[in-house]
Amino acid sequence: MNVNLEYYKIFYYVAKLNGITNAAEELCISQPAVSQAIKQLEKTLGSKLFIRTPKGARLTPEGEVLYSYIKRGYEYIKLGENTFQKMLDLEQGEIRIGASDMTLEFYLLPYLEKFHESYPKIKVTVTNAPTPETIEYLYAGKIDFGIVSTPFDVKPEITVTKVKEIEDIFIGGSKFGELKKRIVEYKELENLPIICLEHNTSTRKYIDEYLLENKVILKPEFELATSDMIVQFAMRNLGLGCVVKDFASKYLETGEVFEIEFTKKIPKRHICTIMSTKNPISTAAKILLDMME
Repeated sequence: MNVNLEYYKIFYYVAKLNGITNAAEELCISQPAVSQAIKQLEKTLGSKLFIRTPKGARLTPEGEVLYSYIKRGYEYIKLGENTFQKMLDLEQGEIRIGASDMTLEFYLLPYLEKFHESYPKIKVTVTNAPTPETIEYLYAGKIDFGIVSTPFDVKPEITVTKVKEIEDIFIGGSKFGELKKRIVEYKELENLPIICLEHNTSTRKYIDEYLLENKVILKPEFELATSDMIVQFAMRNLGLGCVVKDFASKYLETGEVFEIEFTKKIPKRHICTIMSTKNPISTAAKILLDMME
């Protein structure tokens, strides 16, 4: 049965407002147009839908049944339109982001603060996870975009944008003051107590691969879940900590730790935004990304 959906809309308003005149005024169309639409709908369906009365129009039993379904459907459509418009107007909606401790603290957080000040009604959900897990969340459609650090490998549908340069360093506490006085060879790290992140992070992967290129294999004394803890362990002289410099900046300034100087610098890498061409991006997410990029 092929029914013009506009007829159902007119039927809804005639039933809701108890008459053709009221429906015509609500819809801003003529009364004859409303009457004609109802006649066509009745003809197509093969049954009378209204009984005309001095006070307007009353639904027939068949009309009552039809209206119970049309009412739910039409009002649900209107609800969808209203919600959609609120999302466009940034009065409602949600942004789902994946980020590691580092990318959240040293890149994303100021932008989230700025975005929330401008659009307080938009819910922002941040899934905190290392880069490999964030990439998997993006593949699965669990996040709208991710903030990750190189190195990483992604499928062709992932768009990558570099947004900030970062630097990996080794730090030491007072116990290792002798190293502060000279330039250190990478090879010496094999005989020193080392504190690193766990293997499932892009930072650990980068350091391991870079040092391996320089014929050095790290055998850490401690493998920790967060860079903040690495700094704390280094301050307590439990070993030399390997961290992104941002994590240690304030402690380097106070002299509680110092940066190990090597014969050559560890090459810098990047924080990046990643998006999937298979996942649609909401208006709110686009605005936040524009702020960041």
